[in-house]
Amino acid sequence: MHDAGGDIATRIRACRLCADRFAATRTAHAPRPVVWFRSSARLLIAGQAPGMRVHRSGKPFDDPSGERLRDWLGLGEAEFYDRSRVAIVPMAFCFPGYDAKGADLPPPRICGRTWHEGVMQTLENVALTVLVGGHAHKYHLGVTTGVTETVRGWRDHAPRLFVLPHPSWRNTAWLKKNPWFEAEVLPELRAAVQRVIHD
Repeated sequence: MHDAGGDIATRIRACRLCADRFAATRTAHAPRPVVWFRSSARLLIAGQAPGMRVHRSGKPFDDPSGERLRDWLGLGEAEFYDRSRVAIVPMAFCFPGYDAKGADLPPPRICGRTWHEGVMQTLENVALTVLVGGHAHKYHLGVTTGVTETVRGWRDHAPRLFVLPHPSWRNTAWLKKNPWFEAEVLPELRAAVQRVIHD
């Protein structure tokens, strides 16, 4: 059976639009698009951009952030990485590099402008969307509010869409300061994920 997502996935993997941009970063790396979706997927995880570890492995959320995200979703690795059921589409498919202070650079906007509309058109079977981090919130919802305010309004979008903070270790203090997220959002999120994954 032909997978409509396969054609655009092949083109994204070959993309070198940001080669000069990445070569000029502190990491001086080459593009390596991390593409993880099929048109049959029922769950869409819209993230930000791969980090260095994911850049090296070629596997999305292959890091401590991914462990935390899988826990939030209530998914084991086998389910999470099943492309026929889960699409992982970041705002930029490549690791953007580090700034002078060693922090991740933001996702280059040219990636979203070039690829996202076409990717979303192939994901016709998505029943649940999970937006991870502020860049994904702004792109998919058009919001100008901060992460805390956007996530606090999660009920406005549930149960077909959930907004999450980024699961990075840098947000551990945020999680402690906002216990309502784990108490209120995660049980609803996990229930929605199970419905969609096992439907």
